[in-house]
Amino acid sequence: MKKALTTVAFNGTAEQLAALDAVIAEHKGTAGALMPVLQKAQDIYGYLPEEVQRHIAKGLDVPYSEVFGVVTFYAQFLLNPKGEHPVAVCLGTACYVKGSGLLMEKLESLLGIGNGGITEDLKFSLDATRCIGACGLAPVLTIGEDVYGRLEPNMLEGILKKYQ
Repeated sequence: MKKALTTVAFNGTAEQLAALDAVIAEHKGTAGALMPVLQKAQDIYGYLPEEVQRHIAKGLDVPYSEVFGVVTFYAQFLLNPKGEHPVAVCLGTACYVKGSGLLMEKLESLLGIGNGGITEDLKFSLDATRCIGACGLAPVLTIGEDVYGRLEPNMLEGILKKYQ
């Protein structure tokens, strides 16, 4: 059974919190501060869990709803961490026409997660992406920096085993 998302318990460190507080202090009271603070917070934590968003809202004295709205509006911000092996399936036109939608369905089944999810063991995360510039190899997926092309769903299990 496929899970839409696997929630990961937030596990921030004191060093990360100190770095975030320094960023907030540097930008507090500055117009337009929210975006650069969120960008630096994501650099610090790798993603923007609710706890970090609430801390930013309190530190900048803005409503949490505003912070959450910005985080969920811009694709650059992540609500969940990436897995040790991030899997990205190209759903751009060339790849989709050649069957990348079927690849995505098969990966969701094999990993037990949906788009944007992360496996419970934190090994794999799964994301749909747009054109990665390898249209001649369609359909394409990446696992970390590794690119796999001309794929069929029956090839995926063997590819994933290389990373387990």
